[in-house]
Order: sequence, then structure tokens, then C-alpha cells
Amino acid sequence: MALRLLWASRVASHLRISVAQRGFASAVLKDLKYADSHEWVKIEGNKATFGITDHAQDHLGDVVYVELPDVGLSVSQGKSFGAVESVKATSDINSPVSGTVVEVNKELSESPGLVNSSPYEQGWIVKVELSDAGEAEKLMDSDKYSKFCEEEDAKH
Repeated sequence: MALRLLWASRVASHLRISVAQRGFASAVLKDLKYADSHEWVKIEGNKATFGITDHAQDHLGDVVYVELPDVGLSVSQGKSFGAVESVKATSDINSPVSGTVVEVNKELSESPGLVNSSPYEQGWIVKVELSDAGEAEKLMDSDKYSKFCEEEDAKH
């Protein structure tokens, strides 16, 4: 058993995901920031890419529709800009940072299941030009988000 945990830790480190002391099975990437409403964001210069987390998609179930915003829309941190509809429920998508939408993932119109199969890569939802890069400091890192999810799951 110890050998399997050592192997899992090495693989997780190589894949840049956090697995140590987690009671849930969702992937949490180390180089992203996370909102308590379960959106992730990757900031590169003055641009940010974001979507819903693996934890969120796991709780939603099979995603059947993603409501995408229009390019040019101004989004505000913590405010809803779209929705994800699954076989279980519909959930708002909140913006983890403020900015102007410069690109939407049009692939999701035809293949909304990408949110399930690849939430951090092919299932990204929007890209924005940041209006306040400092807002990212209010978000959780991977360790804090993992702990947050574990505590949230323990309540249910």
C-alpha cells in the first residue's frame, strides 16, 4: 500500500496536481487559482483563462449545455456571466476575476461534455483581458482549494 501511495505522489507531482491528504478524488492543478464557487483561473500576463473545476463538474454530472457570454462582455469578480446545465442541475458560472471577454470556447456549443472530460484544458469556458490583476490574490491556491473542497464535502 505504501508503495502505491509513493507512486501516486510521484505521478501527481509530475502532473502538477495536488493529492496529498485529500479525501476527495477531484484533480486540482497547482498552477491555477480557485474561487469558492468552484471556478478555476489561469493568469498569463494581462489575460486570464477560466472554467469550472473538476470538483464542480464531478458534482454536476454529465454536462449537456454551456451558456457562453458574448465576446466584449464585461465580467466582474464573483458575478454570474453564464451557466452550465447538466443532467442533474443548472449552475451559474461566476467570474473569478474582472475583465472583458476576448474569447469564448465555441467547442462547448457542440461538445459541452468537454467540461467533464477535460475541465482544465479543452473544457475552458472563457478568456478575458484583466481589468484588475490584483483580484487574483483573493483567490485560493491549490492547497487551500483542496482543503476547502474536503471540508465542503464533509458537510454533505
